[in-house]
This record gives sequence, structure tokens and C-alpha cells, in this order.
Amino acid sequence: MAAASLAPRKSLGQHFLLDEAICRRIAAQAGDLAGRHVIEVGPGPGGLTRALLATPAASVVAVEFDSRAVALLAPLAEASAGRLRVIEGDALGLDLATLVPAPRHIIANLPYNVATPLLVGWLRDAAAFERLTLMFQQEVAERIAAAPDTSAYGRLSVLAQWRCRVQLVMSLPPGAFRPPPKVWSAVVVLDPKPEAPDPALFRALERTTAAAFGQRRKMLRGSLKSLGDAEGLLAGAGIDGSRRAETLTVEEFERLALGVLRRVTP
Repeated sequence: MAAASLAPRKSLGQHFLLDEAICRRIAAQAGDLAGRHVIEVGPGPGGLTRALLATPAASVVAVEFDSRAVALLAPLAEASAGRLRVIEGDALGLDLATLVPAPRHIIANLPYNVATPLLVGWLRDAAAFERLTLMFQQEVAERIAAAPDTSAYGRLSVLAQWRCRVQLVMSLPPGAFRPPPKVWSAVVVLDPKPEAPDPALFRALERTTAAAFGQRRKMLRGSLKSLGDAEGLLAGAGIDGSRRAETLTVEEFERLALGVLRRVTP
């Protein structure tokens, strides 16, 4: 890192994970990788990348935005006997499913500043992946795994749990990273449900959850007004309009989203 002048940049949300034992533990959370094709986003100096190469994964594709890290990873790619490919680019603009054949895994210590939009994008195409093993800030991880009627439960909880079985599997203190962030981090494992839903229904669920949790202190009859005829929408889903967003189950949000979808699809 010193030779490549790879000091972590705050603007890129970089907090490098270099502890070999921790990197091996994260790789192990992905399960048996034999024959799997792994995509890593934001490898940085390659701590987790090395742990992934030590598994029986068929291949590893590392997507890195920072050209300094790309250069630093080049010797590792050369020494990997063709198992590691490094792509310089912005993962937000890439269709990761096109990079490797199935079965595909995403395993990553995500840059904090783009972790949530990356996850939502992958959830839209979740059936393309066998498993996602991802590190977030602890607060974000808790939101992803939160149950209804808790303070952490929100839009991200519903979207993630509608498409995947979600488990928060390990937490890491700030001191595990360089530089140490101000908060704890946590690893979440997401196992996508095999069925691929209508993309239009996912978009409807995004709209519904954005409206409901955008004004979460309001009753649903008020927070869903932006969707048009909130009372009719709630009645069609069999949901009391005096309830608030955090009390609804994922299945109840799906019923609301189906109602929204029917309005735009004759």
C-alpha cells in the first residue's frame, strides 16, 4: 500500500480490511464456494481478495473504482493462474450478472458511501445470484435484517426480505479497519429466493415503501396519499389505514404493491 501510495480516501468511503483471519471468516460465511464464480466489489488492497482466492472458488472478479488499487492488484492477478480478473469501473453502472457465469456469489466489504444503492440494485436482479455476503455499517446491516415493529425496520428491510432470506452473521469493531471508521460494521448474508418476480412489481414495492416510510410517523392513510386514493389502496389490501408503516409485514407491503401495480397495468 505504501509503495502504491494507496492511502484510504474518505471521498470513496474506503476503510480497508487487512486482518487475514477476519477476511477468512468473511469468506467462510459465503459457504462452500467450490465451482462458484465470485464477484468482489471494492477490493482495495486485496485483503478479502486473497482470502477468496484461498477458497475453492472457480474464479474471482474484483471490481474496483480506484485506479491505485487496480494497479496494486495487478501482480496478484498475474500470480492467480487465471483465477482473478480485476475490472476498473463503477459497480453502480455495471450489470454484475454478465461478468461471470452461474452459479454466482457477490462477496464484498462495500464502500460505505454507495453500499445501500448497490444493494437495492442487486435486489432487483437477486435471482441471478446464489448468495450475497456483504459488509455494511452496523446500523445499515441492522436495518436490512430488522423485524416489523422495531425502530430499525424500514424500506431497506422490506425490499431485502421480500427478495431474500436475511441473516446478520458477524460484527466487527472499528479497530479491524484502516483507518478505523467511527462505527461498528457487520456482515449480512442474503440468500435470494429462487423465483424471479415481475420487475414492475419490484418497482411498485419501491414506490410503496418509499411513500410509507418517507413519512413513517403518519398513519398509512396519510403517508400513502402520494400514491393516489390511499383509502382504496389500503382497503384492497385488507389493511387498516390507521396503522403506521413499521407495523406492516413484508407480505402486507407486497399486497399494497400489487394494488399499486394494478392501477398502472390495466
